[in-house]
Amino acid sequence: MAHQPDEWEQDYRAMTEGLRDYMRKSGFKTALLGMSGGIDSALVATIAADALGPENVLCVMLPSEYTSAESLEDASDCANRLGIRIETVRIDGARDAVDGALAHLMAGTKPDLTEENIQSRLRGVLLMALSNKFGGLLLTTGNKSEVAVGYSTIYGDMAGGYNPIKDLYKTRVFETCRWRNANHRDWMKGKSGEVITPRIISKPPSAELRPDQKDQDSLPPYEVLDAILDGLVERDLSVKEIVAMGHEPEVVLKVQGLLYASEWKRYQAAPGPRISRKAFWLDRRYPLVNRWRDKA
Repeated sequence: MAHQPDEWEQDYRAMTEGLRDYMRKSGFKTALLGMSGGIDSALVATIAADALGPENVLCVMLPSEYTSAESLEDASDCANRLGIRIETVRIDGARDAVDGALAHLMAGTKPDLTEENIQSRLRGVLLMALSNKFGGLLLTTGNKSEVAVGYSTIYGDMAGGYNPIKDLYKTRVFETCRWRNANHRDWMKGKSGEVITPRIISKPPSAELRPDQKDQDSLPPYEVLDAILDGLVERDLSVKEIVAMGHEPEVVLKVQGLLYASEWKRYQAAPGPRISRKAFWLDRRYPLVNRWRDKA
């Protein structure tokens, strides 16, 4: 009998074919992305290699002093496993130049999210410069959990022309990476075997925009966040219904607030394939500003 793909293979192939088809129809032959050493960029690099062939993908590391040696090692190791060219462009000098230009206006203030976002936006500027110069499509790497709650920087890590994992929740990102390491199909142009570094899958996610930063400093654990988002986005459940499932009311209300407040970012986000019941923009669209909130 013909091979029957399971849900993991179906989703992975949809993301791969979606990228390949989008690039073919829009005239791009190569792609590039920022490779952070995290799991999202590792999965996007793998999808790009499978869709286009490793020789048509460029990964760029853009470290600052907050980037750990472990992340640089993991990014390089993953690119080498995939057979993708990887380059390094440090952002320290550019960041210092921006800080200097703004110093007379920001004098007396304390570093906060502003300085973190400057780093992310500089990475977007540098990657778009490479995209313009060499004609490759810049891929963004934000998963659906981050897209939902706005855990991303507009004009920064959101800069780009296409996002292969836009409709994939973070918990499914982990499982998809494990599936790809264990499976290879003849429609994949990338290498077989354990192409995504195991340490990338096992380490705690971090944006590395300040010392010792972890995603869970700002967000609930991803298994909790994704369960709440599944209720709010995919199933249209009320806050009370989600609380009745065992979630803390204040956490559900926080996630709901982030979801609604981030609508304006999603209006400006790169397109991507639809693999869920309710993809943002295609299936779920809310007003940009909306004061109504459900109560616990």
